[in-house]
Amino acid sequence: MTNSAANTMERLFRLDGRIALVTGASSGLGRHFANVLADSGASVALAARRLDRLRELASEIENRGGRAVSYEMDVSEPQTISRTFDQVEGELGTVDLLVNNAGIAIAEPAIQVDEDEWDRVLNTNLKGAWLVAQQTAQRLIAAGKPGSIINIASILGYRVAKGVSPYAASKAALIQLTQALALEWAHQQIRVNAIAPGYFLTEMNQEFFQRKSSASEAIIRNIPQRRIGNPEELTGVLLLLASDASSYMTGSTVIVDGGHMQSSL
Repeated sequence: MTNSAANTMERLFRLDGRIALVTGASSGLGRHFANVLADSGASVALAARRLDRLRELASEIENRGGRAVSYEMDVSEPQTISRTFDQVEGELGTVDLLVNNAGIAIAEPAIQVDEDEWDRVLNTNLKGAWLVAQQTAQRLIAAGKPGSIINIASILGYRVAKGVSPYAASKAALIQLTQALALEWAHQQIRVNAIAPGYFLTEMNQEFFQRKSSASEAIIRNIPQRRIGNPEELTGVLLLLASDASSYMTGSTVIVDGGHMQSSL
């Protein structure tokens, strides 16, 4: 590949001048997504409930020459969403790239899940994602700007596992919501896509997978690649959906799971 062609390819995935908002950015995949977007040229608004961890991440990004600002936001509390968007617009500008990553799960048999637990999961994973996407679209339309929204779904939106019924239901609905919003907002040049990860190593599950219990080994045996993913293996699909490289993609959900969806339950 010539230098010119290589430069063209690199520019295709660059995000210079973009204003990105990453929810759930204080840990796990959200933290990784924020780092990737910042290193690709975007100014990044970091949003989560744990402000101290966001400030630590923002400092790391700034030390590498990037731009990042921290905002305390709980997607299950609508008033914190509008407040955060107002603050981001004042400090960075209109959000034109959203990574809807905030999410929670409970591990409990369906027969034992109470109404409050169900509501907490659905309010965060589904209603919260809708509210943040809606706020993004409203402000983009008012500003006359195009944008990209990336919802973080899960392979459990397509297949099932025991003990996570609220989570699975929320992610299945998020995949459908992705398609519905893509259809409605396409003519306003707002693209809405999703990533459906399988099992990835994060600080939340690191101990579970590294201690190699019978439960963790059973999960790995059911993944055709016989391993769980590293967050870096989501970098390519994130940049694809965030950048102009996917300018003709909307309503798509990209599965990244080591072939797990092809295995038996």
